[in-house]
Amino acid sequence: MNPSKGQVSAVRSESETGVRILQPGGWPTPKGYANGMAAEGRLVVTGGVIGWDVHGHLPPDFVAQVRQTLRNIAAILTEGGAKPEHLVRLTWYVVDMDEYLASLKALGQIYREIFGAHYPAMALVQVVRLVEKAAKVEIEATAVVPR
Repeated sequence: MNPSKGQVSAVRSESETGVRILQPGGWPTPKGYANGMAAEGRLVVTGGVIGWDVHGHLPPDFVAQVRQTLRNIAAILTEGGAKPEHLVRLTWYVVDMDEYLASLKALGQIYREIFGAHYPAMALVQVVRLVEKAAKVEIEATAVVPR
């Protein structure tokens, strides 16, 4: 599908967060992410967040690291006056794509438990390793808090 071939872009509104999902007309609806987001307001961004706890300990399990990483992002959002529904982008870096794909059901449950059914634009990249050797996932988040 080629959106430059005259397809009209459809924009769907999402609650009262000021965040809009961008879904070009005729495109299949994505599952668990959005193709694009539009928002106006104050930016809240994170660095690369990993799944360590307040004592700097990382669980050895991939799914447990994702759970803690998302909790850490939620804490940063709260500190910045943002809520999960203000998220417009997540970029995931994983060291093992097969481990990610094998964990999709559990990851979806964890995501919804922490962020609800709000799915921003997302990218997923496999990397050779992360700065913290024991980390299996690192996520960057961008949120826009409406004015």
